[in-house]
Amino acid sequence: MELTIGAVVEALGGRVIGNSNWVVTGLAPLLTAQTHHISFLSQAKYQSQLACSLAGCVIVGPAFENQVAQRTSAIVTDDPYLYFARLTQLWKRESGRIAEPRIHPSAVIAQEVFIAHDAVIGPLCVLERGAVVGAGTVLKSRVTLGENCQIGARCLVHSGVVIGADGFGFAPDHGRWEKIEQLGAVRIGDDVEIGANTCIDRGALEDTVIEDGVKLDNLIQIGHNVHIGAHTAMAGCVGIAGSARIGAHCTVGGGAVVLGHLSLADHVHISAASVVTRSIHQPGHYTGLFPIDENAHWEKNAASLKQLSRLRDRIKALEIIIQKNKERDHDGHS
Repeated sequence: MELTIGAVVEALGGRVIGNSNWVVTGLAPLLTAQTHHISFLSQAKYQSQLACSLAGCVIVGPAFENQVAQRTSAIVTDDPYLYFARLTQLWKRESGRIAEPRIHPSAVIAQEVFIAHDAVIGPLCVLERGAVVGAGTVLKSRVTLGENCQIGARCLVHSGVVIGADGFGFAPDHGRWEKIEQLGAVRIGDDVEIGANTCIDRGALEDTVIEDGVKLDNLIQIGHNVHIGAHTAMAGCVGIAGSARIGAHCTVGGGAVVLGHLSLADHVHISAASVVTRSIHQPGHYTGLFPIDENAHWEKNAASLKQLSRLRDRIKALEIIIQKNKERDHDGHS
């Protein structure tokens, strides 16, 4: 695979500094790139790596134009990180793919399933009755799409994903559990990407909904009746409990948990490992975790936290005493 810098700019835009005919044969980080690689610099804190990089071409923003003026080649663009993302897409397209069957012969497909003419169904996938796969969507190996569940257009579903397993619903009955049949489905919009081994449960009565442009990382659990708004992104090992509603353009960091029946407004950003225990109605960045520490210190702090309620009551009692003393002193000077 080879591309000239000029061909890259012709396809993606930007402005060339240096030799537009320079040929690159791969993409690499600044520190490991060689003269046949193209790399990028998107944050000022990594500019020290630029000086020692051997990359034949570097994608930079206007602020670093002077620093790359003497290089063999460079591409100047307003958003180097976004440009690099689009370059990876261009590289994959130009690399081409080995011809494979559109629907792998090992896939198990029930009756009454709709698969768009250009969708790709990978090895060992299972599509149950009434499932729908939209145009340009790719299901990697071992994806399970449950009964009556729908996936929109141009989605990418990675290996091991299960869409439409039963939600976790049971009614207590004298010390045992009675199953609540999950009668809803899962509806996934367009341009959604779902990471490996992520599970999205079907709704109990209404559908679980994943709107357009949502990006889910690996090993995420989405409970039944959850609704995730458009273009929200979640990192690995996030857990969203049943009936939670997540707004549009939100981000949830790795390992974070949102409890059931809560709502997050649009543009809410949750830090990694946080536990969301209340609804959040205003956009912003929220964190809820106990900082890591040496175990002995952590145990002392944890013990103190257990006393907070009692300490609060004592402080309130002291405040009442202080207020009474002030009133008494005031009356005494009157």
